[in-house]
Amino acid sequence: AQVVESGGGLVQAGGSLRISCTASGLTFNQYTMAWFREGPGKEREFVASHVHKDGSTYYADSVKGRFTISRDIAKNTVYLQMNNLKLEDTAVYYCNAISDYDTFWGQGTQVTVSS
Repeated sequence: AQVVESGGGLVQAGGSLRISCTASGLTFNQYTMAWFREGPGKEREFVASHVHKDGSTYYADSVKGRFTISRDIAKNTVYLQMNNLKLEDTAVYYCNAISDYDTFWGQGTQVTVSS
């Protein structure tokens, strides 16, 4: 099983970007899907999650109101829509699939916000 991120890139501050994570080899609707990020010189931190059991979503305070996580079960894909991007959002964004039994991480996708 694996998860693969895509859609990262360079965007100006105040702009928007949507990144994607597609899962394969696992039963997608049995996994909570989450996004984490690692900024330059920083530790990996939680960004957002979408719980498979009830569809609940959770966000870090730093992105609340700007980022939206969503899931397309038909495509085995989870998205992170990022609006009003700030310089401090620059990071490698990682997708994480979590179940009661195992977890999978992607290789990450770079998001760079420029002034």
